[in-house]
Amino acid sequence: MTTNPSTTPETVDVLVVGAGPTGLLLAGDLAAQGVSVTLVERRPQRTNNMTRAFAVHARTLELLDNRGLADELIKTGTPITSLRFFGALSIDLSRLRTRFPFVLITPQYEVEHLLERRARAAGVRFRYETELTGLHQDAEAVTAELREPDGGRSTLTARYLVGTDGMRSPVRHALGLPFPGKSVIRSIVLADVRFAEEPTSVLTVSGGGDTFAFIVPFGDGWYRVMGWDRTHQPADSDPVELDEIRDIARRSLGTDYGMHDARWISRFHSDERQVPAYRTGRVFLAGDAAHVHSPAGGQGMNTGLQDAANLSWKLAAVLRGHTAAPEALLDSYHAERHPVGTRVLRSSGAIVRLAMAHTPLQRAVRTAASKMLAGLRPASDKLIGMVSGISIAYPAPRGAHPLTSKRAPDLSLREGRLHQLLRDGAFVLVTPAGATAPVSPAPLVHAHWQGERDTALLVRPDGYIAWASDHADPEALRSALTRSAPPATANTPAR
Repeated sequence: MTTNPSTTPETVDVLVVGAGPTGLLLAGDLAAQGVSVTLVERRPQRTNNMTRAFAVHARTLELLDNRGLADELIKTGTPITSLRFFGALSIDLSRLRTRFPFVLITPQYEVEHLLERRARAAGVRFRYETELTGLHQDAEAVTAELREPDGGRSTLTARYLVGTDGMRSPVRHALGLPFPGKSVIRSIVLADVRFAEEPTSVLTVSGGGDTFAFIVPFGDGWYRVMGWDRTHQPADSDPVELDEIRDIARRSLGTDYGMHDARWISRFHSDERQVPAYRTGRVFLAGDAAHVHSPAGGQGMNTGLQDAANLSWKLAAVLRGHTAAPEALLDSYHAERHPVGTRVLRSSGAIVRLAMAHTPLQRAVRTAASKMLAGLRPASDKLIGMVSGISIAYPAPRGAHPLTSKRAPDLSLREGRLHQLLRDGAFVLVTPAGATAPVSPAPLVHAHWQGERDTALLVRPDGYIAWASDHADPEALRSALTRSAPPATANTPAR
């Protein structure tokens, strides 16, 4: 149901543009912290029969667990503990040190349903069939120009605006920001189908010289098939027949598994692009509006959700006056997430280029690289950590404790699991028994180690360690709580 806008100009704390997974998580997080949020989306209400993304990786499941959503989402899909690439390389995800040592295969719309329900319950105001047509900002606010469902025009003023509106982002265009990069692969075809013969249960990707194909089971009898043919690359607008996908599967995998009853068929191209600045004044970009890359590795939706988790607590802290350094905290969003986006572009690009290998030399290199990764556990563990997101860490200040800016595992504490303690969107201070917590400018949960440990940790609301010490020094802890904002680093763009 579309919400009808008020006839008077609307003013909110944050306007989120784009109701995909990234925007929904961000809006829900902010509203849960008492921030007023309006979310506009140019499309009508979502449907269940089309979905690009289908993989939810371990780090994203941890972030959803921090919000009490992971277990519910897992019920909608199929956990897969291994990934197979090019026949020779099998990646064992069960080695991940997390509650979620797998990749969850579930349609993107299941993620969206869950996040939309949470956002609505938290008080987010939704305005579907509403399109951003322009914006301008000053030192105090952002004014968005909107086209309403009936074609009328309106404006909305927000203290901050976040564009989570996809690869063709109107927000990015309104800012006049470039989106440098290139098309990596043209005319990828995909379909959701049923099979007469059941294939392997793991994610599988393989190439056959001029083709490659990818198959993943949704767990309910439907399979996602994705393919590419070097010798046949029509425009995205050209129709796709199931026979085209069958042919690619046979040439890449040796069989089409008797695929039939396609419920969705599409053709698209894959770009590698990244905006140079994730922040421009009071406007931020996240998800596909900030970075796009090949679908290899299933990292797109996950990277966007992790963008949202990084930005949401920072905006909430600034809007609620819980930080002594608001500009440094907001700048840290770009400083932390832009390098992650770059790494995802490179890693997903490497996978797709290996899949596209067609000369004898290129295929020999691919085989050698696969065997090396399969045989060297440190190398395969690094790959697992990168694709799953578990190994992501942020730049730490010089001289900081080695744990600073690293992901905090789901610690078992006297008061419960760390992920459960993070569900109120507050910092979590972990100290030895008997230690007292100083007065904090930000919401704080104080927890204690189960055993005898002297280490003190201050964990950010997004599950990364803001500060650590081998001794619970009260003065150092008080200073860390007062700062509670990581410093902007040298690669923060000018505003």
